[in-house]
Amino acid sequence: MKLPGAKRNGGGAAAARALSTRGVNYSTSPLLASKTPPWRSRFLVALVGLAFAGLLVRALYVQVIGTEFYQKQGEARYAHTMELPASRGRIIDRSGQVLAASVAVPSFWAIPKELDADPEKRRALGKILGWSNAELERKLDPASKFVWLRRQADDQTAQQIKALGLKGVFADREYKRKYPEGEAAAHVVGFTNIEEKGQEGIELAFQKELQGRDGSRSVVRDRLGRVVEDIGDRIPAANGRDIELSVDSKVQFFAYQRIRDAVAENKAKAGSVVVVDVQTGEVLALANYPSYDPGERKNLSGAQLRNRALTDIFEPGSTMKPFIVAQALESGRVTPDTVVSTAPRSVNISGWSPSDHTPRDAMTVTQVIQRSSNIGVVKLAMQMPPREMHELYTAIGLGQRPQLDFPGAITGKLRPYKAWRPIEQATMSYGYGLSASLFQLAHAYTVFARDGEVIPLTMMRRPAGEQVHGIKVFSPKTAETMRGMLEMAAAPGGTAPQAMAAGYSVGGKSGTAHKQEGKGYAGNKYRSWFVGIAPISRPRIIVAVMLDEPSAGKYFGGAVAGPVFSQVVSQSLRLMAVSPDLEVKPQIVAKTPVEAVEESF
Repeated sequence: MKLPGAKRNGGGAAAARALSTRGVNYSTSPLLASKTPPWRSRFLVALVGLAFAGLLVRALYVQVIGTEFYQKQGEARYAHTMELPASRGRIIDRSGQVLAASVAVPSFWAIPKELDADPEKRRALGKILGWSNAELERKLDPASKFVWLRRQADDQTAQQIKALGLKGVFADREYKRKYPEGEAAAHVVGFTNIEEKGQEGIELAFQKELQGRDGSRSVVRDRLGRVVEDIGDRIPAANGRDIELSVDSKVQFFAYQRIRDAVAENKAKAGSVVVVDVQTGEVLALANYPSYDPGERKNLSGAQLRNRALTDIFEPGSTMKPFIVAQALESGRVTPDTVVSTAPRSVNISGWSPSDHTPRDAMTVTQVIQRSSNIGVVKLAMQMPPREMHELYTAIGLGQRPQLDFPGAITGKLRPYKAWRPIEQATMSYGYGLSASLFQLAHAYTVFARDGEVIPLTMMRRPAGEQVHGIKVFSPKTAETMRGMLEMAAAPGGTAPQAMAAGYSVGGKSGTAHKQEGKGYAGNKYRSWFVGIAPISRPRIIVAVMLDEPSAGKYFGGAVAGPVFSQVVSQSLRLMAVSPDLEVKPQIVAKTPVEAVEESF
């Protein structure tokens, strides 16, 4: 039985479906009815193809063409080349005593962004390093990739930093220069900077030989900077060569002590000593005061750094007189007993007359040296052509840079003889109008110690038995005669009896000169020196002493520099095992000091 209305309802559903189908006509949709242009699909395919081709090209470049570059970039993220520093060569004295050596010390650095953030530890680190809080934060800026905390740290600082246990703080090994002789040998040895590059003295002169060649080691490091493994070949470091000096550290130390004490006693500005072995030409000591500690160079002044024995030039005064007398003897113009008129104003040069401190009417040539007569020497000098005097001074090394493996040696001043006026020739005979260093004077006096031969000096140890030859200037007879005169100058009745040494015969010449100031001379500022030979009977050493501006009441070279010469000679010859050539008498009662003849200058 059919219910009423069933047909109608079924028919209605069918009609609805028909209307819906007719309402969406896909064939007539404006989007689907239009045909897609062929170029669009091709363009999309081309883009995909080009992208794929680009990836292929890039892969080809990375994997084949640029592989070396990218491998290096990759390795840079994990592989590092560690420098293996070479140990700098030692500087040693003639007996093997160390004057300078390198020791391994820790240097601390940090990666700021990895540094432990504990505020207390950071402040403790700043306190150890001597940094303020502001300086600490500035230096440990996280934007920085690397910062040195302390290079070449001392033991106490190193232990304190390690005790903090800070993350991001690392230690590397570096070498620090040590100078066992300190102030005594400072001007000989010199010093290096923190990179161990020579700055002064032997350290600078032999930089290439001392520095050696650094090695390298390739390693893999993790992000904390720790070495994980070695890669590649290891290139070992080649340590620097040791430099053996002619200096005797014991003689050097004693010479430094004596000049230091003399500067203090005479309230002088500075002083220098040079000791030379006349058999070999080796420099046994070269000391200056003021000095400095090469290992601690904070707040140094130029006065401390100056190697005055080599770099300071001055008018040598009366120390030049023996050379004029020797030339007069060599040329046959006079004999030791020839009498020279030394009366005041007995010589006049263009209205100028030299003068003596203690005038005498006449002196023998020997007394001219013994009493240091200006008038006597001028009379002998004016018998010589200027060229002869100039050649003499040149032969003994004046006006020439010392042939020495050492920085800073000064030439001095000796003008061409053609420009000399008579008055200049006269003053140059007793040491005014030319200039020389103390080292040059010590060198010049080898002509008397070596039987008329000037030999080259050296700071390097000579091989045992090596024969040293120089330039012949005087005959052995003239040199021997001059040694006798120099002995009288350093004895009672001479200008420097204070230079006599216990147990050893000595001879030498004192000198005193006004210091130059501007275009003239200072009336109350002097340089005082003594240059001599010992033992005079069989010369072994030359000692040259200079004090600058003594101001304690004494200023004559014999009184100021003579005692230093005496002390250095006695100690040096004993250290060298040279037998005394004079009888040493026990000194039970102090004797009255021998009065010295005040020299003319």
